[in-house]
Amino acid sequence: MAVNTDKNSYTVIFAAVMVVIVGSILAFLASALRPNIQENERFEKQQNILYAMGVNENGDDAGTVNFIPTDEVEAEFASYIKEQLVIEGGKTTADKEAYLIDLKKQLAAKKKGQPYKLPLFIGEKDNKKFYIIPMYGKGLWDAIWGFVALDDTMTVQGVYFDHKAETPGLGANIKMRYFMDDFSGETILNGTQYAGISVAKGNNDPLNKEKDDNEVDALAGATITGNGVSAMIKESVNLYKPYLETIRVK
Repeated sequence: MAVNTDKNSYTVIFAAVMVVIVGSILAFLASALRPNIQENERFEKQQNILYAMGVNENGDDAGTVNFIPTDEVEAEFASYIKEQLVIEGGKTTADKEAYLIDLKKQLAAKKKGQPYKLPLFIGEKDNKKFYIIPMYGKGLWDAIWGFVALDDTMTVQGVYFDHKAETPGLGANIKMRYFMDDFSGETILNGTQYAGISVAKGNNDPLNKEKDDNEVDALAGATITGNGVSAMIKESVNLYKPYLETIRVK
């Protein structure tokens, strides 16, 4: 018996069958690839943390961001990151997998008044200690995040920023090296107060030679994203302030 392919019922049944087949294939692929995806996410976090403390393969080209390769990053992470800590309820404990904590989920729990954990990393390079704190915030269109590395004088030793959906050529430039490099040498203190660092559109120091003004020059056409970075840094500094007070040179 011939099938009448002109009937609406045939079209509906055919479409439903294809949806089931394609959905099953995608579900299988997602399940099969999940371990690889998780491993890549783990390597990426390690690369970002190391980048913030200046462990990377950057050359003289200020426009290029070069991470430690994925086949080397695990060993380099273990070499440079001497301690991983978790701050919870006023207590600080060691945790070798603190870097896997999802800060977005922890901040959501905090907002609901639930217990939350804050990861923090202590690195060493050239006989100097780095205190690296993760950050998470909101840009113009979606999430922004990153890491800031401090020394015990609360001077920024390096940063790394990334985003989910900022405008290419504008807000997306927060992950460009020339922007991130401006933060190095800045202090998060204004006197003895924790002030963070503002991405300032009216900054009178476009060459970023003043390192005690708590400001870096804004990105052209990216005011809202810049404001998001400023707010993210300030909020993160306030979150970690109790710990930072224990290591700050006074």
